[in-house]
This record gives sequence, C-alpha cells and structure tokens, in this order.
Amino acid sequence: MAVLIIALVIVACIALFSAQNSMPVTIAFLFWKFEASLALVTFLAFIMGAIVAAIVIFWASIRHSKKKRASQTAHPHGQ
Repeated sequence: MAVLIIALVIVACIALFSAQNSMPVTIAFLFWKFEASLALVTFLAFIMGAIVAAIVIFWASIRHSKKKRASQTAHPHGQ
C-alpha cells in the first residue's frame, strides 16, 4: 500500500510540474532535432525511467529465483 501511495505522489508531482512548464523546448539527440512541450518531454522521460526500472527489477527477481531454485536443488532438505 505504501508503494502505491508513493507512486501516486510522484505522479502528482510530475503532473504538477508538467502543468506549470508547458512551454515548447528544442530537443536534440544525435542527428535528430525536434520541438516538443516540456511537459511531454518530462512525461516521456518519467515513463522511460519507469520502464527501465521495471526491466531491472524483473531481471533481478528472475535471477534471484533461479539462484534460490539451484540452491534448493543442491540441498533439498536445507542441510
């Protein structure tokens, strides 16, 4: 429940920041250059960070469960 509350507070802060900073900005990345609202750029950066974090957490949990399974196979009765 605490994680949900923290997530909602973060989303609310991002929404507030985006609403107050809606002016257009120029984004340059490698060979691309385009103009977008700062709110959109902020939102997309947040979403990309959340996706990367989810992938890292998912990968770590899979790795942990594989180690745990291997440990249980090597010592089936905890000895």
